[in-house]
Amino acid sequence: MLRVLILGGIGDAAELAARVANISGIEAITSLAGRTREPSTPVGNVRIGGFGGVVGLVSYLREMQIDLLIDATHPFANQISGNAAAAAQEVGIPRLMVIRPPWEKLEDDHWLEVENNIAAAAALENQSQRVFLTIGRQEIATFAHLQKVWFLMRMIDPPNNDVLVPPGLIICDRGPFTLENEQEILLKYNIDTIVSKNSGGSATYPKIIAARKLGIKVVMVNRPPVPPGEQVSDVESAIKWLFYKMDILLQDGK
Repeated sequence: MLRVLILGGIGDAAELAARVANISGIEAITSLAGRTREPSTPVGNVRIGGFGGVVGLVSYLREMQIDLLIDATHPFANQISGNAAAAAQEVGIPRLMVIRPPWEKLEDDHWLEVENNIAAAAALENQSQRVFLTIGRQEIATFAHLQKVWFLMRMIDPPNNDVLVPPGLIICDRGPFTLENEQEILLKYNIDTIVSKNSGGSATYPKIIAARKLGIKVVMVNRPPVPPGEQVSDVESAIKWLFYKMDILLQDGK
């Protein structure tokens, strides 16, 4: 029995776990960071929580006798991806990254592309008045000094009590979202700017379509660099990689 560890964070991870559950001769464990209070639980074995850096992940890979590692974390979870690359190399097991394609700017989009949230906050100062902030709850304090800007902040869970929060309104909701829903929000709150991470995928893309239709500016935070290594863009390609690596391991007498 081969074991694969799936580092989850996007919907593709849950789909991948469901597919792997139907493959004989392989056992999957899906690991979730536990940043949301009620995460969508994938099929099969699930662990929740961090590993304790590279050292902790190396220890886990060895203790659980993991044969293959698939990184299907969020495109902005660059720390765990870096840890996964280092740990897989240390243990000597194959690693794959599932990286969904980023959104691409279309002709009618009004994007200002920036490198991080600090640059996004700087782009809003003296330029925007009512902002739809859709970067989650982890880094909203970056915008707290913008006291002249009103923010509509959407996230899955509310921020911790000790976090500095920008002026405005927090709404807790989980995608996927519809185009009708996003247009309604932008009009209801008289939004003039959206701040979004370029996460890719379809679950939150309707806000980008709505902004395009309504002529609203989007401050788009580009993705951080990913560590070198094999990567695919979808679950089907990840399954093909998995079968290929399984064949090699079995030929080697695993």
